[in-house]
Amino acid sequence: MNAYELIKKKRDGGELDREEIRWLIRGYVDRAVPDYQMAAFLMAVFFRGMSGREGVDLTMAMVHSGQVVDLSGIRGFKVDKHSTGGVGDTATLVLAPLVASCGGVVAKMTGRELGHTGGTVDKLESIPGLTTELTGERFVELTNRIGVCLISQTTGLAPADKLIYALRNATATVDSIPLIASSIMSKKIAAGADGIVLDVKTGAGAFMRNYEDSLELAQTMVKIGEGAGKRMVALITGMDQPLGRAVGNALEVREAVETLSGHGPEDLTGLVLELGSEMLLLCGRAESREQAGEMLQESLDRKRGLAKLGELIRAQGGDPKIISNPDLLPRPKAVIPVESPSSGFVASLDAQAVGMCSKLLGAGRLVKEASLDPSVGIVLHKKIGDRVEQGEPLADFYTDNDPQKLTAARDRFVEAYEFSPEPVGKPRLLYARVDKNRVAELERG
Repeated sequence: MNAYELIKKKRDGGELDREEIRWLIRGYVDRAVPDYQMAAFLMAVFFRGMSGREGVDLTMAMVHSGQVVDLSGIRGFKVDKHSTGGVGDTATLVLAPLVASCGGVVAKMTGRELGHTGGTVDKLESIPGLTTELTGERFVELTNRIGVCLISQTTGLAPADKLIYALRNATATVDSIPLIASSIMSKKIAAGADGIVLDVKTGAGAFMRNYEDSLELAQTMVKIGEGAGKRMVALITGMDQPLGRAVGNALEVREAVETLSGHGPEDLTGLVLELGSEMLLLCGRAESREQAGEMLQESLDRKRGLAKLGELIRAQGGDPKIISNPDLLPRPKAVIPVESPSSGFVASLDAQAVGMCSKLLGAGRLVKEASLDPSVGIVLHKKIGDRVEQGEPLADFYTDNDPQKLTAARDRFVEAYEFSPEPVGKPRLLYARVDKNRVAELERG
């Protein structure tokens, strides 16, 4: 077996068998297959695609290139959730404790920021004292004790994916659905959960901007997960504007606390209830979507999810008093309003641009070595469909008061808005539900 023949086979539209894929991935990790041959193979996949079976085999080859997390010590059906990335996507911080408060078991490895999207680890680490760096034994212990634990991904998880992703990034082969799906699913499968709910974003602020690509990605990931023995479901959800109103690490923790207190933004709360219902159904805690929704709503009303978040924070070394006093979270030097240049109705709001503005203020890393400021970010006052008058605040910038950062972020932020003299409807939040059997369109809202 040699890389030349496998590249040629895929280039010519052939289908690689399991052993050929395993040999190629193992050879690349061991450096027997050089970068230039793997780059040629990735380009062949980019143009020729992969069959469903090839996608499963590629994913599993990457899974077994490194550590596979053993969660057998955790009692019950372990359920995970993964988002393909968005702006202001605080869902995990609300969803994980809320589902756990309803009897679900949420053992989740999560990541840092990627591109214009924030990372759950960065958000969690804005809580004073909290750590996401836990041993496997501690991860199992805490999940068994409180039903939920959120830790950072280990470096040994799917190392083939890390190597291949870096090469894709340098060879213009990132935008390949089989490669995206295998990259995401290799890490999720290696992380050990029994069932996974996928939140596949679509729209201007998503990595997959049009619905057809998002649907294909969702179907591909569901097939891969089911082929690997996991129970899978995906929701395709809108990211035409930021989710919720907060964009930034400590700000999003504060919004999570507000949402678990029953006072969160309508779109964030609605999305959490939809995803949470799927998680409770998947792990068998609810027999119907209606029952699952009622369980989650009762937990919100009685603040059980909020109490569970406090347990999680305390267990992972953080200060649980932030759930009753969010002012204990990192505070910025200044809060500066950004005024609207026009009157009318907000017609569009570029989520990706808002995410980049938050990074410019210091909420993310513009270069790999940079540190981030957990206190800074953006709180939106006006979103699509809202009426605004000229000079009225569109948002507040939470900032370290650096004039250079402020100017760059303000200019880009104002350009993210478009206005209409006529009323504008709210953007769609829910598009479709995908499982191994079918695609079901969801109600608009």
